Amino acid sequence: MNRRNLVIAATLIAAIGGLAFAQSALQVAADQQTVEVPLFEVDPLWPKPLPNHWILGMAIGVGIDSRDHVYIVHRGLSSLNARTEAGAATDPPTGECCLPAPPVLEFDPAGNLMNSWGGEGDGYTWPTSNHGIALDHMDNVWIGGNGQGDSHVVKFARDGRFLLEIGVPGQEPNSNAMDHFGRVAKISFDSEANEAYFADGYANRRVAVIDMNDGSIKRYWGAYGNRPDDTNIGPYDPDAPLPQQFRTPVHCAEPAHDGLVYVCDRPNNRIQVFNEDGTFVKERQIAPRTLGDGSIWDIAFSRDPEQRFMYVADGKNMKIYVLDRQSLDILTSFGDGGRQPGQFFAVHSIATDSEGNIYTTETYEGKRVQKFVYRGIGRVQAGQHQGVPWPGGR
Repeated sequence: MNRRNLVIAATLIAAIGGLAFAQSALQVAADQQTVEVPLFEVDPLWPKPLPNHWILGMAIGVGIDSRDHVYIVHRGLSSLNARTEAGAATDPPTGECCLPAPPVLEFDPAGNLMNSWGGEGDGYTWPTSNHGIALDHMDNVWIGGNGQGDSHVVKFARDGRFLLEIGVPGQEPNSNAMDHFGRVAKISFDSEANEAYFADGYANRRVAVIDMNDGSIKRYWGAYGNRPDDTNIGPYDPDAPLPQQFRTPVHCAEPAHDGLVYVCDRPNNRIQVFNEDGTFVKERQIAPRTLGDGSIWDIAFSRDPEQRFMYVADGKNMKIYVLDRQSLDILTSFGDGGRQPGQFFAVHSIATDSEGNIYTTETYEGKRVQKFVYRGIGRVQAGQHQGVPWPGGR
């Protein structure tokens, strides 16, 4: 009997050990299928309501200053429906509401409206269709345009005082021009080098690097670092080889701290990466079968020193991708199409503040700005789409 009991006990111990080993192996396998990512929740009460019956038109740009104040630019009356949205702006007014807000709005981190300005003025040419807003290291405000004749960029102090007009307005597109641009989509900065990067853009097919003091063009390049060619190569075909030139619009050009520059080749659904001198490094497509507007609309980096994560706004597929910046692998994504907080209608622009929060604007019928609050690093299934990041939803 003692020998029999010993055999049974040994068998049980072996079984328990085997189960523990199997459980450990399963846990290791599960851990290998998860990734660490920044987590976010939409703030459905940000920003606070606008005064004066103001509403937004197409919200086409967002930028953050050194105080974490949020600046947006929108298209106002030209992008509003006079009958259904802007009755107070018609002649005669058809109702008490609503009126287009001034083009540039400044919010503090709590969502209070702090200032508003913009539009035509003395000494400069306001874009016919403003597009993109960016704050440099001196908190100066740079605004591009993608309308007819928008071959320039305007620069203001953060209170709206005009500082500089860069490029000659009203010129024809030419991706090899040295005195003007072709409907600049977005501006970004390398403050240490005192250089601005123009995604140039809606008519031209290049990245142009600008001296931030005098506005002169220092260098430029097209896809793969090639000399830009303005030949119309036709619509994107997901089954054809990727073209050797950018399609329009070239929608962003974002320099990182380590000297890499990430370019949004929007209709080709690709991110191209370059060294600061325009030498091509690598590329990655996202949602490569997306047609029409394309999937790569804008890029922002996480605020850790290594800029470990990259956020990509996809206005066609209505979501934000979270990528490993170095590998360009998609770690996760969030959002969905719709009009509720945390959903998107043509998410167009994206920016991060010093706390790691994300801000987005939406164009077309979206016409709003949203804040996504950073909730720290967590683990999710690799490649998992998280859906709408609603508060308390995890």
